[in-house]
Amino acid sequence: MWAPLALAAALGFAPAQADTLEVKGARFTNGLFGQERADSKFLPGDVVFLMFDVEGLKVDKNGRVLYSVATELTLKGKAKAIHKRDPEDLQALLHLGGSRLPSWHRSVLNPDTQPGSYTLKITLTDRVAKKTVLLTRTFEVVPKKFGFVRVGLSAASGDPTPPIAVPGQLIGVNFAITGYALNKKGQPDVTIELRVLDSAGQPTLRRPYTGELKSIGATPPAIVPFDAIPLPINQSGRFKIELKAIDNVAKKTVEQVLDLNVIEPKK
Repeated sequence: MWAPLALAAALGFAPAQADTLEVKGARFTNGLFGQERADSKFLPGDVVFLMFDVEGLKVDKNGRVLYSVATELTLKGKAKAIHKRDPEDLQALLHLGGSRLPSWHRSVLNPDTQPGSYTLKITLTDRVAKKTVLLTRTFEVVPKKFGFVRVGLSAASGDPTPPIAVPGQLIGVNFAITGYALNKKGQPDVTIELRVLDSAGQPTLRRPYTGELKSIGATPPAIVPFDAIPLPINQSGRFKIELKAIDNVAKKTVEQVLDLNVIEPKK
């Protein structure tokens, strides 16, 4: 099923209130707060995250904004909406001033989600200024195949974290595998590799982290989530996290790359 809309109010930085209600910076990301995806194509079983900023909301003297959100999801070729949600009244506090409200929407794709072109419409209304803005984005669900889904980074607590860290942190690399083949015993045989590259493109360690998926019960699920791979952060710099999955039964390999920027929190 499609997950209901979820909006996260964060801290804004706009210097003054705007006269126009706008949506800016809309982008599909790898996980909540993650980096922008290279494309808008998703495998069945993945999670669609759309991040965006709402600017120009009317802010009261206490930093509060009042707004409503409605959503509609349609599949090309289908007359009726797959998911539709009536306007929901919401509010948020912008403690750092300005009128910027960072927000997000999440749609969870079932493993049997029909391939095709989907259009997501988000209608946001400023309930004080009586202004409305429409955000429309299209994404594609591709046919089932071997690949990574639900890729993202997390903090030590398990909560989602952006691809920005400081030395001393421990972050986790999260992912799941779908579309794998089964051997004669009805089991998968998948090898996982993770390595980190520095800003020069060189591996930080001689050998990659490795894992495997070989036995998962009598009825293998369509999606297999892996435990988060721990990544202790010990120095600053720009890095790339390379994930590789090898299906040893089907002889197929897929890769996923995440950026990581580690900064020193100095004055």
